[in-house]
Amino acid sequence: MKSCKICSSFVKKIEDKEKLLDYYRCSSCGFISLDDNHRVDTKREKYQYDQHNNSLENKGYVAMFEEFIELSFAPYLEDIKTALDFGSGPTPVFSELLKRRGLEVDIYDIFYAPQKVYETKNYDLITSTEVFEHLSKPFEVFELLSQHLNPNGYIAIMTKFPPADDNEFLNWWYRRDPTHISFFTPKSFEIMAKKVGLKLIKTINNNIALFQRV
Repeated sequence: MKSCKICSSFVKKIEDKEKLLDYYRCSSCGFISLDDNHRVDTKREKYQYDQHNNSLENKGYVAMFEEFIELSFAPYLEDIKTALDFGSGPTPVFSELLKRRGLEVDIYDIFYAPQKVYETKNYDLITSTEVFEHLSKPFEVFELLSQHLNPNGYIAIMTKFPPADDNEFLNWWYRRDPTHISFFTPKSFEIMAKKVGLKLIKTINNNIALFQRV
């Protein structure tokens, strides 16, 4: 029997009869995941990422990141010296923006920067922008990140929260990307945080979550 990947509670099936895809929504925390049997393979996944227009010249892309910084951890920047950009993408635009704010930044990406530079380090800030929706084992990744966080350090995640209504979810543009397989609610993030000894400080605009080790 299927159970929630975040809180192990009962899940109900959401069927996309057009694309023959099955999703599971948690009855307790609201987390939604695509059936693991319907995930695309690694080759298709990387092809999808390669299509993204990620560069400093893309003003809209840069503006999205700048807004993310301002809304999430900008008020705490005086306490942040080191950062890890987890899931930096083909062009590490976000890490460059962090460096411009005076931070010492490492990057990691499973496809584009696969060296696990974080393994022997801890950070004041760990960011993950438009990454968690791609993860088949999101709690395990979150737990890993928490292990590399300094005392009082922050984790900032950007990923869109799903509609509460199943039909709205099926018509939601964000889930139509075939590599988007995990969708989080504030409650699911709160549970993840408690499990690893972090505090969910705030969620913002249905797509940002900020955590702190306290």
